[in-house]
Amino acid sequence: MIDLHFNNPDLLIQALTHRSYLADHPNHSIQDNERLEFLGDSILNYVSAQMLFRQFPEMAEGELTRLRAALVRAEALAVLAKELNLGESLRISRGEANRGGRERASMLADAFEALIGAIYIDQGLEAVESFVLPRLERLLTIVQEEALEGDVRTKINQWGMSQFNQIPVYREVAMTGPVHAPEFTYEVLIGDRVMGRGSGMSKQTAKQAAARDALQKRDARLNKTDTLRKSLALRQSEASRKRGSRKRSQPD
Repeated sequence: MIDLHFNNPDLLIQALTHRSYLADHPNHSIQDNERLEFLGDSILNYVSAQMLFRQFPEMAEGELTRLRAALVRAEALAVLAKELNLGESLRISRGEANRGGRERASMLADAFEALIGAIYIDQGLEAVESFVLPRLERLLTIVQEEALEGDVRTKINQWGMSQFNQIPVYREVAMTGPVHAPEFTYEVLIGDRVMGRGSGMSKQTAKQAAARDALQKRDARLNKTDTLRKSLALRQSEASRKRGSRKRSQPD
């Protein structure tokens, strides 16, 4: 939950008020969160840019830009919003709620940005940094891990086409945990054969885990085959050496 005290509680209420709520409550005195979202978006870009600039002094501008974009994209901010249970606190219309608005990534990301804007107005930049930097640093770790794993699905696609002439497909087999922080489990299949299985806190990371599991199993099989081949070659070489030795020891 939001572990933060507001000097002006109305700012928190505004940050959590979607415009659809005002359509149902036209006489409500508090505005929707769109202006706060605009402000929070700019502040998040600044704070994340400053964090990356300091943390990676040798990194080129293009890579810094890509990292910042990954940190503040809607899907990433929605994860942070879910950790705070913002969806449950959102003030939205009944229609939006029925359409799944409380779980919609774009709406959750907007609410998180609005929350940042509200914190800035209420308590200033230092409070924003104290609140958001630990969360951005945790996201950065995830983003970097995803970057390292970025070619995993490409590799399994190449393997599927070269060995089986088929593109691997992914199948969701389970979703566990609370609604605001679910864990997904996926299998990757080539044809009808399950090649790997993996879990993660998002569908993307679960698919990557499944692809990585499939490649690790493939490599283990290849290593086992290679070990057996080398062992067989060694035994054949030893047998040949012994035959040669016996021939040399026989009298003419």
